[in-house]
Amino acid sequence: QVQLVESGGGLVQAGGSLRLSCAASGRSFSRNSMGWFRQAPGKEREFVAAMPWNGLSPLYADSVGGRFTISRDTAKNTVYLQMNSLKPEDTAHYYCAADLLQFRRTPPVLAGGYDYWGQGTQVTVSS
Repeated sequence: QVQLVESGGGLVQAGGSLRLSCAASGRSFSRNSMGWFRQAPGKEREFVAAMPWNGLSPLYADSVGGRFTISRDTAKNTVYLQMNSLKPEDTAHYYCAADLLQFRRTPPVLAGGYDYWGQGTQVTVSS
């Protein structure tokens, strides 16, 4: 059974940092894109960042570019999201996602492009 389990969320003051982790189990995702999305109350789920299978040319939403960094440890089957200079508008539930399609050169930026999802972890940024 495939599972994605996020961790690392919490409450942080504006300007602070958090590092989210997403540990995958049940199969290897070393050949697959991995992504992070977030959803704030009353809003739709939105793309945050994504990493292709080879770790090259990650994609970021304009709102987080320069502040967030996605990375992956293939050996640990884990993807990370380092979030710096956090703002109150970053407050949301953050979800990890995995794409079933292998060797995709450009990772999906739409939620529909992913096949597996974690339960998410809450990030709250106070002003």
